[in-house]
Amino acid sequence: MPTSSDMTTHTDPALLDALQHQVAVFARRAEQSRLGGVGQARNSMDRAAYLLLNRLDQEGPMGVKALAAGMGIDSSTVTRQVAPLVDSGLVSRTTHPEDGRAVVLQLSERGHARLDEVRASRRALMALVTEGWSEEDREAFTTLLTRFNSSLHRVVGAEGQPS
Repeated sequence: MPTSSDMTTHTDPALLDALQHQVAVFARRAEQSRLGGVGQARNSMDRAAYLLLNRLDQEGPMGVKALAAGMGIDSSTVTRQVAPLVDSGLVSRTTHPEDGRAVVLQLSERGHARLDEVRASRRALMALVTEGWSEEDREAFTTLLTRFNSSLHRVVGAEGQPS
């Protein structure tokens, strides 16, 4: 496996330093603001809840193990994070149609409405933050950020440590 010094041989160290610094600043600002949106729904849903609800909305009903695998976290974490969402009526638990012992999680009607509200707030924040950007700049940034997140996940994995 290549060492970190092998990987930086052909890249300007100052550029890598600038990139690392900007990622650190972004992480700090994202955490400070929680990138929660604008208006009444601002900061009204934590990151874990948002990501779980979003996954259920995009992928449909699924079991805890499938949800955990799709999110790159362990089942016990999903179980712990889903509990308050079930308690608040945003997610419903039903039995699996083919295996009555298995539990299936799905977004409730209330969960869909709440997620739509939070998405609208976050969408407004992204519009505000990128005001003055061209549509091409927004697309390019989204493409590069998606690529960066995928690469980061590949390198550090779900545990957050380099593999």
